[in-house]
Amino acid sequence: MLSAGVRVFEYERGFLHAKVAVIDSDWATVGSSNIDPFSLLMSREANVVVRDDGFAGQLRASLEVAIEGAAREIRPEDHRRRSWLARLTSAAAYAVVRLLIGVTRYGGKQYLD
Repeated sequence: MLSAGVRVFEYERGFLHAKVAVIDSDWATVGSSNIDPFSLLMSREANVVVRDDGFAGQLRASLEVAIEGAAREIRPEDHRRRSWLARLTSAAAYAVVRLLIGVTRYGGKQYLD
């Protein structure tokens, strides 16, 4: 995502379980799901998607305040500076998750469009 131009910020003031996003100032999502098959199907977590310019604008303003006061941007060069072992471990974990999704058939037709 970083190499595609997505900006990612890590909130550092404390633990924040909620996941929020504003996309194109047009729609927003708020919830607890990591938006992966395990969160959506096995943990029974969920997000709400709202297509409303006003709501998206208010959420964006709230996020900007939180980012300005207590978050740091994760940049592509930060990721590249991670040790080879950390990068290998992340890649291996991702590969195992993808394998398990395929083996268990989670992520198939169970999603709603």
